[in-house]
Amino acid sequence: MNKTITSTNQQNDALFILIKSLSKSEKRQFNLYIGRLGGNVDAKFFSLFKLLEKQKTYDEKAIIKSGIVSKQQLSNLKAHLYKQILTSLRLNPAHKNIRIQIREQLDFATVLYLKGLYKQSLKLLEKAKNMALDSEEKNMAYEIVEFEKLIESQHITRSINTRADELTVQAKELSQQNVITSKLSNLSLQLYGILLKTGYVRNDEELNKVNEYFEARLPKYEYKTLGFREKLWLYKANLWHSFLTQDFLQSYKYANKWITLFKEDPKNICLHPVFYLKGVNYLLESLFFIKHYTKFKEEFTLLEEGIENDTIPKNNNTEILMFQYYYANKLHLHFFEGSFNEGEYLVAIINQKIEEYRNLLDNHHIVVLYYKIACLYFGMGKNKECILYLNKIIKSKNLQVAEDLQCFARVLSLIAHYESGLDYHLEVQFKDTYRFLLKMENLQEVQKEFISSIRALGDVFPHQIKNEFKKIYDRLKVFENHPYEKRAFLYLDILSWLESKIANKTVSQIIQEKFQNLNK
Repeated sequence: MNKTITSTNQQNDALFILIKSLSKSEKRQFNLYIGRLGGNVDAKFFSLFKLLEKQKTYDEKAIIKSGIVSKQQLSNLKAHLYKQILTSLRLNPAHKNIRIQIREQLDFATVLYLKGLYKQSLKLLEKAKNMALDSEEKNMAYEIVEFEKLIESQHITRSINTRADELTVQAKELSQQNVITSKLSNLSLQLYGILLKTGYVRNDEELNKVNEYFEARLPKYEYKTLGFREKLWLYKANLWHSFLTQDFLQSYKYANKWITLFKEDPKNICLHPVFYLKGVNYLLESLFFIKHYTKFKEEFTLLEEGIENDTIPKNNNTEILMFQYYYANKLHLHFFEGSFNEGEYLVAIINQKIEEYRNLLDNHHIVVLYYKIACLYFGMGKNKECILYLNKIIKSKNLQVAEDLQCFARVLSLIAHYESGLDYHLEVQFKDTYRFLLKMENLQEVQKEFISSIRALGDVFPHQIKNEFKKIYDRLKVFENHPYEKRAFLYLDILSWLESKIANKTVSQIIQEKFQNLNK
């Protein structure tokens, strides 16, 4: 029990994680920052920094034993060090994004206002407001306008006669735009949460519920009045709605609109790189689902070039996203082409990156990558390796989302055990999988039909097995384009596996043949 608590504390200690996330240049700057403060080089918080920097895992006992600080004072010292590191990072040119620059101008304007230098304050506020409007930071722009109104209402600045009317109109317009943005961003986030938790809709009742939810919360708007930020959230909300309802052509439509916003004005890639990367990923995901290989390859190449040419700003946040999206879609490319063996080299790279970003990646994104690796190994015919990665998902105790992923990991595990000839595990697997799917209320007709059919194969004579696979294939094929059942085939290409058993070919050969026919 104590070991578990210690391990959790190591993983969750915010100060330790922050220090471990620092680059060499950021550590060097922190040392310079402390030196400039004068008299702080030997301060307790700096000694604590040097000690934590050397630790491989957070060890509170070693800190107390070092004599730097008593147990009673440790919490306060850690809080002080945390604040000093953040202050140093804020001064780093690499972190001077547009929001920090605007906030800095607003802080300077506040200082000038408090000194009674109202005209100078208004001049800086005007500069900050223009920066905010140019970068679509309308919440900050509204805050600045409210500050301008405060100064104009309290002091005779004699700026211009129409100033009061201009500020009033500007405040009203920004307020209305921010309300629409807030409603759209709320809707987008809520739909995304539903998708993560429960996956795609599974029946008419869920479809009606999602549609009603979406329509009731979609705010009224005039499209021509929407700016970049409002359009972005509008497309995001529609994207999540289309994903939930499995309308992947609509997903492609709205992901493409999302990315077009950036292509029309490339400066937004620098201003909002996270939004850009997420949009590219959802565009690629939509193209993968609708099996549009040519467009997928084209957009993936653009992502690859953007990463290589540094046209997408790099920081810890974007580097993690680049890792997730690049390698997930690189795997998708091999799934498209059936070139599973050629993709095996990616496994070592992905595992290395997962370890590198372990403290910054959430468990959901890690198990998504594990599932894709499992699918890669399954396509290669390396079923034991496939089972190894599926077990990482199945045995994940703290997975609070992605129920669909958990369910299909178990179904794929059944197939991999069957292919490996691990018959002594199969009966237990059948029962556990069926029980889990019932518990999750995630038992589809495809899954039910498939599990019972595979289970029945144990009673089939060897000379009848191919004919039995044909029967299973025919029973499942009818669900391929079913509005709710088709999601099973997004996670797991059961039909290609069955075709491989019927034709005495590998899964890779079957998918390569389909790919060649698709691109004739």
